[in-house]
Amino acid sequence: MTLDLFKLDGQTAIVTGASRGLGESMALGLAEAGADIALVGRSEGLDETKKKIENLGRKALAVRADLSKMESIDEVMRATLDRFGKVDILVNNAGIVRRAPILEYSEKDWDEVITLNLKSCFFMAQAAARDMVKRKKGKIINISSLTFFWGATRIVAYTAAKAGVAQFTKAMCNELAPEGINVNAIAPGYMATDINKALREDHTKSAELLSRIPMGRYGKMDELNGLIVYLASQASNYMNGSTVVIDGGWLAR
Repeated sequence: MTLDLFKLDGQTAIVTGASRGLGESMALGLAEAGADIALVGRSEGLDETKKKIENLGRKALAVRADLSKMESIDEVMRATLDRFGKVDILVNNAGIVRRAPILEYSEKDWDEVITLNLKSCFFMAQAAARDMVKRKKGKIINISSLTFFWGATRIVAYTAAKAGVAQFTKAMCNELAPEGINVNAIAPGYMATDINKALREDHTKSAELLSRIPMGRYGKMDELNGLIVYLASQASNYMNGSTVVIDGGWLAR
């Protein structure tokens, strides 16, 4: 049956940035499809997400880690493998944004954004892949951004990092596809999340932005869940190296 291809029973997923927002929503979507989840984040919201997953009848592990510190990646992998014994799926979602005009953008903000959004994303994927190659099977899903396709304003480091994520997704596919590992990325458009809260509350800028989206609204967080389950499941076994846009039609205009 076709629908059986989407089932994730017996699978273990790591979801980074899972305390709230898109990370929490995607973790719940994977759990609803049958996966057990290792939740990675820094805030107290991680425990609440863990309870929600356990209420679905799935196993959940909360791992508090600051992924901007590279040593935390080994800690996340060790905790996950100690609890579940394997990693089948990685959702690389953790990220931050720092806003400032180009001429005022600081080195500190640049380094913080690039370190978490790009450097740690790659090394988290590398660490998961090292476990996946043992079984010649795995799904790595990197969260890029619509900004990969166009030059946004006031978020230069974020734009650079997310473009880098989409590009190393292709490079990882080239080397890991022969090992049975699928590496893809998602480029969300403007979603109703905390990262866009200030923008959504600026009525002038928000109205201008929404006028560019054919659907005329921001995306809902759970509207990524179908895509994340697809990319994590057997249904996407021949999909590799792609960055999938989900943006309400933004790029079509």
